[in-house]
Amino acid sequence: MGVPISNVTRRVVYEASGTGPYSFSFEILANTDIAVYKDDALLTLTTDYTVTINSNGTGSVTLIASPTGADQIAIVGNRTIQRTTDFVTGGDFFANTVNDEMDQQTIFAQQNAEGLSRTLQAPQTDPTSINMTLPRASLRAGKNLAFDADGNPALGDTVGTNRGNWSSGVLYYVRDIIKDTSNSNIYQCLVQHTSTGSQPISTNTDSAKWSLLVDAASAATSASNAASSASAAATSATNAASSATAAASSASSASTSASTATTKASDAATSATAAASSASSASSSASTASTKASEASTSATNAASSASSASTSATNAASSASSASTSASNASTSATNAASSASSASTSASNASTSATNASNSATAAATSATNAGNSATAAASSASAAATSETNAAASAASAASALDSFDDRYLGSKSSDPTVDNDGNALLTGALYYNTTTQTMKVYDGANWITATAAGTTAMLVYKYVATAGQTTFSGAASVGGTLSYTSNNIIVFVNGVSLDSTDYTATNGSSVVLASGAALNDEVVIVAFKSFTVADTYTKGEVDAFAVKLTGAQTVAGVKTFSSQPVFSAGIDLSSNGQVKFPATQNASSDANTLDDYEEGTFEASFSMSVGGTATINTSYKTLGYTKIGNTVFITGNPRVDSVSSPSGYLNLNGLPFAVASGAAANRAGPVLSYYDASDATPYIAVPTAIVEGTTNVRVLTTEVGFTAAAGDEILLSFCYKTS
Repeated sequence: MGVPISNVTRRVVYEASGTGPYSFSFEILANTDIAVYKDDALLTLTTDYTVTINSNGTGSVTLIASPTGADQIAIVGNRTIQRTTDFVTGGDFFANTVNDEMDQQTIFAQQNAEGLSRTLQAPQTDPTSINMTLPRASLRAGKNLAFDADGNPALGDTVGTNRGNWSSGVLYYVRDIIKDTSNSNIYQCLVQHTSTGSQPISTNTDSAKWSLLVDAASAATSASNAASSASAAATSATNAASSATAAASSASSASTSASTATTKASDAATSATAAASSASSASSSASTASTKASEASTSATNAASSASSASTSATNAASSASSASTSASNASTSATNAASSASSASTSASNASTSATNASNSATAAATSATNAGNSATAAASSASAAATSETNAAASAASAASALDSFDDRYLGSKSSDPTVDNDGNALLTGALYYNTTTQTMKVYDGANWITATAAGTTAMLVYKYVATAGQTTFSGAASVGGTLSYTSNNIIVFVNGVSLDSTDYTATNGSSVVLASGAALNDEVVIVAFKSFTVADTYTKGEVDAFAVKLTGAQTVAGVKTFSSQPVFSAGIDLSSNGQVKFPATQNASSDANTLDDYEEGTFEASFSMSVGGTATINTSYKTLGYTKIGNTVFITGNPRVDSVSSPSGYLNLNGLPFAVASGAAANRAGPVLSYYDASDATPYIAVPTAIVEGTTNVRVLTTEVGFTAAAGDEILLSFCYKTS
């Protein structure tokens, strides 16, 4: 029976909290008309949840188990889109059938509207010139979705496909990403080609066909150079420190030398003055030697002493003095010699003056050397500081290079056969990490919780070519106004003219590149050709392979070689088939709320007993107290012929006790009357007894009443055959 369908959204989302119930306000016709999700996981009806439908078609969902760890529960309309009724000419046309069909169509429309509301759509206020048609699949494959300056869909950045390690003799496509195993460089293919030669790629004959993405070789060299620079800087620092120490020592020595030179210069000047005085005294002595011979010896002695003080002629002055003292009579000669001594003394004075000048110059040079040594010491200290700075910078560069290499290694994990759980260092995975799966041959990216495929590949299943006809045009081929160049497989196309599909007799299409209309098109007619591409299905059985194990029945015949199962196959619903063609239900009933579902079948026996409802006793013969039962769904059938062993003062009703299944509650269930007969052994008279109700309790059934003349005695039999509803 149909129900009114309200104008509501056929989806509701709840925060996960307990088993529910979670209600929904949109109408459904059956409990299979909805899908229930726990976060992103689709739940299974009966196994994971049950559905309660209200009289107005709305209802609620109750989970079997509390959704531990889940964030939300979503309920969405999910009725199978199909037509279940076909109206025929002159057939029945009932209102309830029409209502059901109309309800279905409304539900389908609401489901589609709800699904469309979750898709990408241009707003209604966009300009009418906006064209939201995506680029062709062959063009957008491997690219991200983008939008041009007008807001129309456009091709975005290229998504590369990781092909793993480079190898010779492999066909590489544009945007393929490979690794050069000789130096760990990463390249992207620029031109489709079959690889030749050997690694490294940089010297390969096809090097121009690759673009370097990651220069791992240079990074490794830089790291090595940085380490060498750090070592050299450390050595320079040591040498600079040694130079500074030596310069300080040289400066101290130079200062000492300068002090010594100054002292020597002062001594030389004093000696020069003394020599000049001695020369003057010697000259006076010589001029008076002729008149004072007695004084000549003293003068000579004085002259000798003076000459001895001179730098280079002390010996000559001493000789002259000795000659003057020995030969007083030769005073004239002595005077001459004294004059010579005076001349020599004058020369010594001049030499002493020169020595003083040289000593002064040496002192100046020593002072200059001291200054230069001080400057050298300062420069050496600056060099040592600069060397230390260079060492620090080199160490920082080395650390930075090592960090950059480690960062790259943590983000691109290389080729692996399955999803990794940690990075190459054994640390937690980074969001955005990449690796190439060699099993599925796909590039995968880590989104923080799961590995997802980052590359797209596929084939176009349908192509659309659109042409605008000229007057009388019959042949359509080549480049289309929308789409590429016409190409099709014969018998795999549909041709439309102004939206009307043509019959295959209205055109000729056999060569795969042109379509010829039987009648010429009118000016500006729109001709659309839809071409379906052929495809190949992998991992299929051939007809011969299927015939080898399949059984085909055509009419009545004997089939040889019928395959049998070695064990009972178990179906997902819990029913298995035995080798004898039997249907077996599970030992524990899997109850269903669907009235059209058979969920249990059981056969067996039970031992019964009699009792009187008011008074007296009734016992069953032990050889006749076993009764049989058959349970189909919730209906139990009881059969048997218990024999009365003894009856004493019966009063009220005769109850049969020990039913194998509890009786369902409710008057309707309790009044399913039995069919039974009573055989009186004393007079061999059969009686038919139909009580007004069969249930005395949850496991008792009323079979006879004393009000209809029941006076059973030993040997009497009761033939039972009745049914009742169980819960």
